[in-house]
Amino acid sequence: MADSTDCVFCRIVRGEAPALVVAETRLSLALLDLQPLAAGHCLVISRRHEAWWHDLTAEETTDLFGLARRVARRIKRAYRPDFVATYARGRRIPHVHLFLVPSFAGDPVDRHFNALEGWQEGAGTLAALAEPARRAEVAARLAAIDDD
Repeated sequence: MADSTDCVFCRIVRGEAPALVVAETRLSLALLDLQPLAAGHCLVISRRHEAWWHDLTAEETTDLFGLARRVARRIKRAYRPDFVATYARGRRIPHVHLFLVPSFAGDPVDRHFNALEGWQEGAGTLAALAEPARRAEVAARLAAIDDD
């Protein structure tokens, strides 16, 4: 997919939009989020325009997650959070970006993930997915698909 002229992350990569870059590689950039959930909240983006991280090349994926690891370790040293939550986005801004959010016990990020775990335990249809036979079926289905 070619660069999108309307994509804010592509404009940042091209130097046409401002960003506070904290680290970069040939294939990826790490920058502070404009609407941080915590001090140190960063985004790690691919330089090439692609909506989803799993559509990047193997080299780009390795680079993206390698840079995310380096920045998460910096966040840990700078802010001493309990953990750095990491999740991939692409829906609202269709350009690969990983969120790196420092999180402490009881903060909104921690409560969000705890709520998801509680929701899973209480949801009938999801509970069915946890049954051993269903899990074995899902594992076999995924294992049978060839990698591309």
